Amino acid sequence: MATMKFKPTTPSRRHMTVPSFEELTKFTPEKSLICIKKKHAGRNSYGKITVRHQGGGNKLKYRIIDFKRADATANKVIGVEYDPNRSAYIALLENEAGKKSYIIAPVGVTDGDVLYSGEGVDIKPGNTLPLANIPVGTFIHNIEINPGKGAQLVRSAGAQAQLMSKENDLALVRLPSGEMRYVQLKCTATIGQVSNIEHDTIKIGKAGKKRHMGIRPTVRGSVMNPCDHPHGGGEGKSPIGHPGPLTPWGKPALGYKTRDHKARTNKFIVKRRNSK
Repeated sequence: MATMKFKPTTPSRRHMTVPSFEELTKFTPEKSLICIKKKHAGRNSYGKITVRHQGGGNKLKYRIIDFKRADATANKVIGVEYDPNRSAYIALLENEAGKKSYIIAPVGVTDGDVLYSGEGVDIKPGNTLPLANIPVGTFIHNIEINPGKGAQLVRSAGAQAQLMSKENDLALVRLPSGEMRYVQLKCTATIGQVSNIEHDTIKIGKAGKKRHMGIRPTVRGSVMNPCDHPHGGGEGKSPIGHPGPLTPWGKPALGYKTRDHKARTNKFIVKRRNSK
């Protein structure tokens, strides 16, 4: 994937980059696989804002993605599309019976490729099979946590995990974050790397584009009043006045561990991300 730049006709255009979309082969979604996506602007059922800095944005239709890949028949790729709901591209598949489905598009998969899922399929990008049937050292994505539930790990653009070892009924997987964790061998995964590798190099360029994405402005706590934020108050640029940074509700932020130390899945995590 490559990126496109613009002539610096305005200050925001000077550094803006956008994907070239050269991997895409289809530009209109499959009508049978889209549904309405409602906006909530970060508000719950009572109308109270529970997630700040959300609102506005372009109208979107949700593409229904098949994360389970339970269809064992041959599925032919008939298009690679852009999905506004995720950073990765998606591929439209059609099986021998004419049924269509969307999957997360791996790198190198394009129109005409035939993909399979099941225990005895080939180890090639786009094929899905249980971890028990994948050789050690293979790069994978779309990993299940619970057998049959569908892929939950390694789904964003350019992401890939590596199968490190197998022991008893567990597989040791190294995730993109650096975390090492065990996953049941019965869980499935897809071979290869997620498409749109250069997504993290894209420069938004202007504030308005962020508003199109449904993200509203964020205000620093240090410029607020003391009644609005623990960091607020003082003359000029004042220090936060606390041993460490706090959230607007007085909870520790930036580096404070929020994972439940009693979580039942802790036993599956061998090495935390960024651990030394």
